[in-house]
Amino acid sequence: MLHRGPDELGIFLDDRVGLAHARLSIIDLASGQQPLGNEDDSMWIVFNGEIFNYLELRQQLTALGHHFRTRSDTEVIVHAWEEWGEAALDRFNGQWAFALWNPRRQELVLTRDRVGVRPLYYAEKDGQLVFGSEVKAIFAAAPELPRAFDPQGLDQCFTWWTMIAPRTAFAGVSEVRPGHVRTYKLANPAQGTKFSVEEHAYWTPQFSGDFPGRLADAEEAVRAALARATELRMLRADVEVGSYLSGGLDSSLIATLGRRAKGEGFHTFSLRFADAEYDEGPYQKLMADKLGATHHEVTVSRRDIAEVFPAVCAFAERPMLRTAPAPMFLLSRLVRQHGIKVVLTGEGADEMFAGYDLFREGAVRRFWAREPTSTIRPRLIERLYPYLARSPVSQRAMTQAFFGKGLEDWQRPGFGHQLRWQTTSGIKRLLAEPHRQAVLAPSGLPDDLPDDFAGWTHLAQDQYLEIRTLMSGYLLSAQGDRMLMGNSVEGRFPFLDRDVMELAGRLPDGYKLRGLDEKHVLKRIAAGLIPEAIRKRPKQPYRAPDALAFVGADAPGWITDVMSEQSLRDAGVFDPVAGVKLWEKCSARGDSHQFSNADNMALVGVLSTQLVWQRVLGAGAPAPLGMAVRTVIDHRGRHYR
Repeated sequence: MLHRGPDELGIFLDDRVGLAHARLSIIDLASGQQPLGNEDDSMWIVFNGEIFNYLELRQQLTALGHHFRTRSDTEVIVHAWEEWGEAALDRFNGQWAFALWNPRRQELVLTRDRVGVRPLYYAEKDGQLVFGSEVKAIFAAAPELPRAFDPQGLDQCFTWWTMIAPRTAFAGVSEVRPGHVRTYKLANPAQGTKFSVEEHAYWTPQFSGDFPGRLADAEEAVRAALARATELRMLRADVEVGSYLSGGLDSSLIATLGRRAKGEGFHTFSLRFADAEYDEGPYQKLMADKLGATHHEVTVSRRDIAEVFPAVCAFAERPMLRTAPAPMFLLSRLVRQHGIKVVLTGEGADEMFAGYDLFREGAVRRFWAREPTSTIRPRLIERLYPYLARSPVSQRAMTQAFFGKGLEDWQRPGFGHQLRWQTTSGIKRLLAEPHRQAVLAPSGLPDDLPDDFAGWTHLAQDQYLEIRTLMSGYLLSAQGDRMLMGNSVEGRFPFLDRDVMELAGRLPDGYKLRGLDEKHVLKRIAAGLIPEAIRKRPKQPYRAPDALAFVGADAPGWITDVMSEQSLRDAGVFDPVAGVKLWEKCSARGDSHQFSNADNMALVGVLSTQLVWQRVLGAGAPAPLGMAVRTVIDHRGRHYR
């Protein structure tokens, strides 16, 4: 995992546990090496991420008598756990995955941050535990594990766009759930490796809507919380911090607040497209000029996406239904090429403040469902998706027939996502046995919803499902962490700050989605901070060319190989004949054709699955790289009582 930690390596060993860490040095460059222990070696940690309020916690812990040897946030976690135990997690404001080993108690703790910004996988086999930040590390450490897809994991991916932890795409490999803590205890240390396991949630998204003030009060509260969250992420680093700039409301707001906190020497990074339909260059330039930032941009073509897609799938370690991660990988490469290790991003604003067209679509369809025979109400659909080449405005009859499906279920949880899940599930027609046996009902819900979920407002239900599925499993992972860390860059997300998320959950629905005006309170905050042309522009979600990237005269040769009947047969996920027919259909249409949503998802889904099979499970999986280990802490033979 040297791409995740290229700066130095460290190892801890004792009679029961081995801990290894690849470090991306951001805080306390001189003395923050890991694995890190406390003063008496009774607790050891390996940690990926940041605790942004570590200075405040350190001050509290020092007052309580704790002594620190480093200036790192890693050591703060160790002392906080000594002082408060698991309750320390409630005090952490950050993004993390860490393993904490207590040799005296023979206890290992695994935990992830609230929404899963940082990854953490594990496998349990024959009384032994292996864990790591990526699946490739699990396979390298446990070669006896099966190298195979999990049919149920693939089925989730081809329904919800992602697997929902603890499920992964791989047989025998699980993922620690966001907002959870998982504790292993040796059942009888004298017998060696057998252990017991306990897991529970320490945090889950809540949508109480009980904010006591008016809209103006909410505006002030959100402005203060977001400014503080951005300042923490801008200044709590011993290296340069830049900012992504998409040209939309969210990244423009974060970049503005970051620039205020940083002062001079602020760098922004933008992604442009050779295809005008996806490009936001004029808005990016407008915002960069206002900031007075040192601005950098990379323009991505269809060919660029196709050429980098195999590497993208290897880093993502999961099938994908969109090519959008590929340009993000090229953007993070640009960041690293300019010597910057950390960037702010606007991710999370749409989920926390109801920014997606999905939420507006749910509101329109529920409004329509109350009078299903109305001819006026369905016309509101025409106000959605104006950025699509095949927009609802130009195909009214077909659009109303599509969005009118299932209106009788408008009060059921999951209604807002039902159409998307049904459309995505169309790819399952291509599955081969035994994967076809695992198929979910298209409108099936995650099986661990909060006890009071059914009593939430419809918007709150839609927001929660978007956080649990698309955000945590795809946007923060395949499109976020994996594409950033593939180039050794850390992303920081002010909208996913602990205090910002909890405040957003307390806001009434109308402060977020006011009629069909999405992110209403954020737009009020942005007045005077960002140009009006950006603040008032219709929402244009980030998208990239999908099937179009893989067809035409410029298509690279690897596509023919992975889509061949023999390759499809060897992977065993898709029916070889159906897969070849899909490829022949798409390639025959060429790069001037507007592909349907179904064909876009199907082709990208098959290609990415084939590449994951080759690059993660198969003979094309990467070999371990060599690098000198700076720190080795060997406690084998030392016994604790």
